[in-house]
Amino acid sequence: MIYPSNPEIDEASELLRAGKLVAFPTETVYGLGANALDPLAVEKIYAAKGRPHSSPLIVHVASLTMARQLAKAWPDKAQLLADRFWPGPLTIIVPKADLVPDVVTAGLPSVGLRIPAHPLAMQLLEATGLPLAAPSANRFMQLSPTTAAHVRAAFPQLLVLDGGPCAVGIESTVISFASGSPRLLRPGMISQTQLEAVIGPVEAGAGAESPGQHPKHYSPRTRLVLGAAPAEGRGARLELASMPDDPASYAEKLYAVLHDLDQAGYDWIAVELPPDLPEWAGVRDRLLRAAA
Repeated sequence: MIYPSNPEIDEASELLRAGKLVAFPTETVYGLGANALDPLAVEKIYAAKGRPHSSPLIVHVASLTMARQLAKAWPDKAQLLADRFWPGPLTIIVPKADLVPDVVTAGLPSVGLRIPAHPLAMQLLEATGLPLAAPSANRFMQLSPTTAAHVRAAFPQLLVLDGGPCAVGIESTVISFASGSPRLLRPGMISQTQLEAVIGPVEAGAGAESPGQHPKHYSPRTRLVLGAAPAEGRGARLELASMPDDPASYAEKLYAVLHDLDQAGYDWIAVELPPDLPEWAGVRDRLLRAAA
């Protein structure tokens, strides 16, 4: 696709090619991007976020061709999922090609890849011609950003491409083919049911090759409680935030609401946990980790 000239994209591309960091929007959350083929640039992501090197990074690409160049193997089922869900909020983990630096993958022999479904992200990827390592543009374990303002609050010195609020609102689903049969490592808004409708049985579990596996993650600074208000808060003045009753709208709104409540100076935030159903798995995962 040919995009119109955008001076901010041009500036961002120059910074990325020079080994600098740039924050940019995706449909899930805003990412903190660096040239995935430049180990020194990728190191700056870990330093800026305070992220441990044991947590691998997802690499964003502009095309299936670029994805396959970064993969040592590309299973048929990975292709089926890419055909169905890319561009979109699905990360596919496959054995990595030798040109992918170990710092991107936490030293593991696999790499997570996805094509984002956001026009500004795609414009940036195509302008640079580079794969971009890009975890969420926040401090490690804190709330993910779904607006440019969230990013600027955490990283005021960075160039932030403003693409408006993120439409999906939580991080991508992660499925791994690193050890043969498909494993769902991180739930998201593409559910296990949807994946299995395309490729058959998918094992649910955890794995070091996926980000977002720390027990406590995606957390506001304010204490988050699942269920009823804590005993010391009963009878206190409350602010009620009404959330949508469908999972897609809930996910889109979740981090923005938590950012707002986190800024309000409350002693705690109580959240009613949504139902334990496949379509709610991504939202439940984020809330459970935020409250850990």
